[in-house]
Amino acid sequence: MENIYLFFVIVLFVLAISDLVVGVANDAVNFLNSAIGSKAAPFRITMIVAALGVFVGAAFSGGMMEIARSGIFHPGQFDFSDIMLIFLAVMITDVILLDTFNTLGLPTSTTVSIVFELLGASVGIAIMKIMQSDSPQPISDFINSSKALAIISGILLSVVIAFTFGALIQYLARIVFSFNYEKRFKYFGAIYGGLSVTLIVYFMLIKGVKGATFMSDESARWIMSNSGLILTASFIGFTVLLQILSLLFRLNILKFIVLFGTFALAMAFAGNDLVNFIGVPLAGYESFKTFMSVQGADPDFFKMDSLAGAIKTPTSYLLLAGLVMVITLFTSRKAKSVIKTSVDLSRQDEGEERFSSTPLSRAIVRLAVNTSSKITRFVPDSVSARIEKQFVPLPHDKNDHNAPSFDMIRASVNLVVASMLIALGTSLKLPLSTTYVTFMVAMGSSLSDRAWDRESAVYRVTGVFSVIGGWFFTALSAFVVSFVLAVLFFFGGIFAIIAMIVIAILLVIRTHKIHHKREHKNDELELEISRISDENILETCIDNVTSMLNQTQLEYKKTISGLADEDISSLRKVNKALQKMTKKAKDRKANITTIINKLREDSIESGHFYVQSLDYLREIIHSLNFIVTPVYEHVNNNHKKLNQAQISEIKKLGQDLGTFLTRIATDISDSNFNNLESIVTEQQKNIAMIDLFRKNEVKRIKKEGTSTRNSLLFMTLLQETKNLHLFALNLYKAQRDFVTFKHTLSNNKRG
Repeated sequence: MENIYLFFVIVLFVLAISDLVVGVANDAVNFLNSAIGSKAAPFRITMIVAALGVFVGAAFSGGMMEIARSGIFHPGQFDFSDIMLIFLAVMITDVILLDTFNTLGLPTSTTVSIVFELLGASVGIAIMKIMQSDSPQPISDFINSSKALAIISGILLSVVIAFTFGALIQYLARIVFSFNYEKRFKYFGAIYGGLSVTLIVYFMLIKGVKGATFMSDESARWIMSNSGLILTASFIGFTVLLQILSLLFRLNILKFIVLFGTFALAMAFAGNDLVNFIGVPLAGYESFKTFMSVQGADPDFFKMDSLAGAIKTPTSYLLLAGLVMVITLFTSRKAKSVIKTSVDLSRQDEGEERFSSTPLSRAIVRLAVNTSSKITRFVPDSVSARIEKQFVPLPHDKNDHNAPSFDMIRASVNLVVASMLIALGTSLKLPLSTTYVTFMVAMGSSLSDRAWDRESAVYRVTGVFSVIGGWFFTALSAFVVSFVLAVLFFFGGIFAIIAMIVIAILLVIRTHKIHHKREHKNDELELEISRISDENILETCIDNVTSMLNQTQLEYKKTISGLADEDISSLRKVNKALQKMTKKAKDRKANITTIINKLREDSIESGHFYVQSLDYLREIIHSLNFIVTPVYEHVNNNHKKLNQAQISEIKKLGQDLGTFLTRIATDISDSNFNNLESIVTEQQKNIAMIDLFRKNEVKRIKKEGTSTRNSLLFMTLLQETKNLHLFALNLYKAQRDFVTFKHTLSNNKRG
C-alpha cells in the first residue's frame, strides 16, 4: 500500500517540474512585457536581469505554502487517501490547462488556476464522501467557498483599477514628456526616476520580500508603520543619486527604471508565486511523511489535520525550482508567444492584428469615438492643439523590424504603476492578481498613449476581452476538470490515475507539435517577407503563383473525385488544405504594406504588379472555396449522389481545368508568354464547354426533374469553374506584364 502512495508522491514531483515549465512560460509576460516591448536592452540582457530576479526571489522566499493551506478546503475533514487524489487531480489539471493557454498564446493567472483546481477537486471528493457516509455532513464543513469568491472579485477589481490607473498615469506622463522626451528629461528625468525607483523599492519591500527568510516580523511591522518616512527618504536619496550618475556617467535613467522594474517584478513573482507550482507536490510529500510516521495507519481513515498548519519549504527545493524556471525563461518558445500577445496588443504602430472585430468591440469603439468628439467641443482650441502636439509620435523607419513596440516612457509607467498597485493591494489585503494588474496596466497605458487608433482599436479591444474572458474560463475550466478527475480517481483508483497521466503527456506533446507548426509557419512567412527586395520580388511572386496554381488544380481534382465517389474523408482533407491556402494568401496580402515600404521609390510599379498578382490569386482561392465548401457540405449531409451524366461532365471539367492551369503555371515559371494566343483559345474552348454543360443541365431539369440540390450544386460548380478560367488568364497576363516591366527596367539600367 505504501508503495502506491510513494508512486503518487513521485508523480506529483514530476508534474511539479512540468508545472514549473508551463507556469513560468505563462507568467513570464508579467515581468518581461515592458522591457521586451520597449527594447530597453538587448534580449539576452533583459533575460539575464529577469533570471536574476527569479533566482534571488526563489532564494529569499520564505517558502510558505499559502495555496496548500489557504482555506480552500479544510484538510482535517479529509483522509490521507483523499488528499493524495485531490493533489493528483490538481497537478494534472494544472499542467494541461496552463499548457493549453501557452499554446494559444494567452496570459492567465497561475494562482487562480491552482485555487480553483483545489476547489474543484476537493468539492468532488467531498461530495463522494458525503454520498457514501451514513451521517452526511454539509459541504460547508469541507469547503471554504469565500476564497473562490474573493478570487473572482479580485479579477474584477484588478481589471478596473489597473486599466484606469494605467491609462491615467500614462496620459499624464505623455502630457509632461511627449514622445520627444529627451530634452525635458534632462531637467526632470532625475525627479521622475527618483519617484519611479522609490515606488518600485517600496513594492519590493511590501510584496517582493514578504515572508522572506531575512525579513523578521518586527521588520515587516516597522516597514508598514513607517511607510511615509521610507517613501520620502527614498525619493530624495534616489533623485539625487540618479542626477549624479546621469551627469557623471551618462546613465540612461529610463533604461535603469525599466530593467530595475523588471528585476523587481521577477523577484516578487519568484518570491511569492513560485510556491504555487511546487506547493501542492510538497504538501503531498509532507502528507506522505506524516502518514508514514504513524505505524499501521490506514490511509482511508488517517485525517490530515497536519496540513492546516504552516509548512516550510526547504531552501534547496526553492533554489532547484528557481533554476528550472530560469532555464525555461531562456528556452521556452511558448513563453515568447504569450509575451508576443501582450506586446502586439500594446504596440504603437499598426500591423497584422491577431484578433478579429466583434459587435461588442465595435460598439465600444464607436461609443468612445462619439464621447471623445463631444468632450473635445468643450476644450479650447489652443489647449487642444497643445495636447495634440504632445501625442505626435516621432518619425521612424516602418521597415525596421527591430524597432521597439513602444517607448521607454510607457514601459516605465507600466512597471511603476503595476508595482504601486500590487504593493497597495497587498498592504490593504485586497485580492489583486499580479497577472491581471500587469496586463491591464499595459492595456490602459496603450489606450491613453493612442496606440489604439481607429485603424486597430476594434481588434485590440477584442483581444483584451478575449484575454479577460480567458481568465474567467481559467477558473471555470480548472474547477470542472479537476472536479471530474478527482471523481474519476475516486472510483478508478490507480488505473484511472495512470490513464490520465498518459493522456496528459499525449496532450502536452500534441499541443507542443501544434505550437511548433504554427511557429514554423510564422517563421517561414517572416523569412519570406524579410527576403523580398527590388531584385527578387519578381522571382518570389513567380514562386508563389506557380505553387498556388499547382495546388489549386490538385485540390480541384480531389474535390471532383471526392464528390463522384462520395468520399467524405478525402473532402475533409481538401477542406483543411484549402483553409491553409486561404490563410497563406491572406497573410501575404496583410503584409503588403511592409513589402511595398521596403521597395525603392523607382520600384513602385513592381509593388503594383505584385499586389495585382496577389489579388488574382485570392480570387482564384475564393472561387475554389465556393466549390469545395458546398461539395463538402453536400456529401457530409448525405444528400443524393449526382447522376451519371453530371459526374461525367464534371470529371471532364476537372481534366480540362487541370491541363489549363498546368500550362499557365509552366509558362509563368519559365517566364515564357509566347503561348498566350493558344492559352486564350483553350480558355474560350473550356468556357464554351461549360456553357454547353449548363444547357444540358437545364434540359435534364425539364425532362427528368432532377434533384434540386444536385442541380444547384452542379450549376455552382460550372460557374465557379468558369471564374477559375477567367481569373487564371488574368493572372497569366498580369505576370506577363510584370516580367516585361522588369526586363525593360533592367535593359534601361544597362543602357
